[in-house]
Amino acid sequence: MPSTLLSPRGKRPHTEAAVQFRDDVLRGLNSPTRAIPSKYFYDQRGSLLFDQICELQEYYPTRTETGIMQRSARMMAACIGTNSRLVEYGSGSSVKTRILLDQLKELDSYLPIDISREHLHATANNLAAEYPHHTIQPVVGDFTKPINLPKASSSQAKTCIYFPGSTIGNFTHEEASELLDSMKATAGERGSLLIGFDLHKEKHILEAAYNDREGVTAQFNLNLLSRINRELDAQVEVANFEHKAIFNEQAGRIEMRLRSLCNQSIRIDDQFFHINEGDEVLTEYSHKYTVEGFTTMADKAGWSCRAVWYDPKRYFAVMYLEG
Repeated sequence: MPSTLLSPRGKRPHTEAAVQFRDDVLRGLNSPTRAIPSKYFYDQRGSLLFDQICELQEYYPTRTETGIMQRSARMMAACIGTNSRLVEYGSGSSVKTRILLDQLKELDSYLPIDISREHLHATANNLAAEYPHHTIQPVVGDFTKPINLPKASSSQAKTCIYFPGSTIGNFTHEEASELLDSMKATAGERGSLLIGFDLHKEKHILEAAYNDREGVTAQFNLNLLSRINRELDAQVEVANFEHKAIFNEQAGRIEMRLRSLCNQSIRIDDQFFHINEGDEVLTEYSHKYTVEGFTTMADKAGWSCRAVWYDPKRYFAVMYLEG
């Protein structure tokens, strides 16, 4: 059972995870360029909203990567091999993973890792029912920090880290390089990595993907403020902010922000912040790569590219690497 701590205002107990959430939010709002880590999008409601985003016509990454998996999962499974355990970072609903699990007949175990406890366990229970011959071991955690994985059932089992969904693009290039280093350490000797990433393309396609007509991405972004209100003894008028997403061509990334619609003050725990009309809080980066650029970055972390699969339009890539 996690230990509990009192918030500075003494209003209610917090788990250690909630204290980390509070500290990260306060640190981000106190920084010269206000920002909140995108990993906090994924409470239960945020996870459900993201599932809806993945179904949107404008949001091509999920269906494009899914198509790649459907066409090439057998070859991917052959690369991963038998007697391997599949460790998925940021597993969410494990939709694309099912395509891979269908081809991994002799899998040691599947370990989905996600920060949203309720969503993770609900998904793991469904997977256990769908794949009774596979060992499903959900791990609640933040994959950007050290994670203690359960031991494999066999000392000979190899570890393959699966990181779909272009989530690597949410990190700065420096952070992405550090994460690839960490993955290398986690995978260990004879380990491998199967990773999806979004490719450079026209600006209008990218911006439409993050500004859908139905406003689901806006709800997803604004839910971060609602979560802060729910969990951090905060007073934030969510209606005083709007969703904004643009493609920064020079940096090669989508930048998603929350823009203040008026001069306002917000409170998080015992700290107050004055925010002017037009001020913005950065909530997400989504970097777009070339295959050559990603291969170079991975090579510096000790990974060697063994195979790459694309969709017909070359919007997206899935790469298999070995240590």
